[in-house]
Amino acid sequence: MRHRKGGKKLGRPTYARVAMLRNMAHSLVENGRIETTIDRAKTLRGFIEPLITLGKKNTLAARRLALRKLPNKQTVHKIFEEIAPLFKDRNGGYTRVLKTSVRRGDNAQLAIIEFVDKPEKKEEQKVNE
Repeated sequence: MRHRKGGKKLGRPTYARVAMLRNMAHSLVENGRIETTIDRAKTLRGFIEPLITLGKKNTLAARRLALRKLPNKQTVHKIFEEIAPLFKDRNGGYTRVLKTSVRRGDNAQLAIIEFVDKPEKKEEQKVNE
């Protein structure tokens, strides 16, 4: 039975969908915002927000669980050290999805997904000092 097994399939087999979500999560953590279709953005939101919640716990077990979902050590380190501390007082809703335009080729609705609180860049910190 498939009861309570939510989530969109996005027209891909499981391995391709998981790989796409991992790549999009990596890009979101590295850049702070990405533009994609609205369905992908909403699916990514459900993938990245539990990782940030794990980052708020900041334990070894939480790190290992995060590495299981997102096997890139630098990305997980950035989630735990830079992004999660920004949301220590927030109980959820770490990202926002903003509709932008439609894609010219196939008329797909595009959206921007970004973090609600933006992590400061190291270059900006050096300039301010």
